Amino acid sequence: MNGQATIKLNTGAEMPALALGTWRLSGTGREQAVGWALEAGYRHVDTAAMYGNEQFVGAGLRVSGVPRDAVFVTTKLAGWDHVRPREAALESLDRLGLEHVDCYLIHWPGGSGADLDVWPVLEELHTERRLKAIGVSNYPVPLVQELLDSADVPPAVNQVEMNPFTHPRDIVAACHDSAIAVQAYSPLGKASRLDDPRVREVAERLGRTPAQVVLRWGIQHGVAVLPKSGDRERIEANGRLFDFELGGDDMASLDSLG
Repeated sequence: MNGQATIKLNTGAEMPALALGTWRLSGTGREQAVGWALEAGYRHVDTAAMYGNEQFVGAGLRVSGVPRDAVFVTTKLAGWDHVRPREAALESLDRLGLEHVDCYLIHWPGGSGADLDVWPVLEELHTERRLKAIGVSNYPVPLVQELLDSADVPPAVNQVEMNPFTHPRDIVAACHDSAIAVQAYSPLGKASRLDDPRVREVAERLGRTPAQVVLRWGIQHGVAVLPKSGDRERIEANGRLFDFELGGDDMASLDSLG
């Protein structure tokens, strides 16, 4: 894999801009997919307590032979654990078999607020270096601002659905203005959308797959992309993003999709 890009977090850490997403990965593919991704050059793996696969992700990391400090690991607090965030975070570490994770996110807002009761607990674990960075997921702009107004440690990341067909411009702009990195889940959108004529035209002209074009679009918007796959060839193909660029006209054409 050619020179993978990174995104600098407000903690000072460098987060790889390409991650393997693991939502809905099941069976032996959970562990194998992590190994294949790391073999292909990925250095970021995304999981969550509610995915039910943290132990398999951890096993994949261990058998890969890639040093722990070379891999950025993100996991998340499940909604049902907002009443016990410290215990839940430590249980995630135990399932992963890790002393720390590089990024820990509140998976969904609890109710209508910004989880101001949960955040101080994550700040404590951050101070203890068990959670190297802390952040949120699926937070709209008002909740991001509410959290920023009260937090001692600002969120490092907001993970949201983002692809050319679902483009939350307001969230991305607000986060970048506040030095909060954005991670894009579902960065390919629905598979059928990859047949969009504008996507296919760019892909055919550049000699790339539609998936590579859509993922590269996210990278060039300054976000981390988290494509999920349990197929080795697709994992490898999705990783080949750093030896080409989309021109301004191509970016504008893809921007017009959503």
